[in-house]
Amino acid sequence: MDENLHSPQRRLIELRIEHADLDELIDRNPLDHPADDLTLRRLKKRRLLLRDQISHLETELDPPEPA
Repeated sequence: MDENLHSPQRRLIELRIEHADLDELIDRNPLDHPADDLTLRRLKKRRLLLRDQISHLETELDPPEPA
């Protein structure tokens, strides 16, 4: 059971959840804090990093088929 806690599939799910949470936070941020550009830029940068990690993990788990 402990190996399931650290499986790549579980990590992928966690990254997707965090990415979705950041999406919601970024969409809501201008309404809550309209002048907080620095925070918004940091959130967007983190979201891009997560997107890259998700893409990398997806490629590891399901490599592209040779042509």
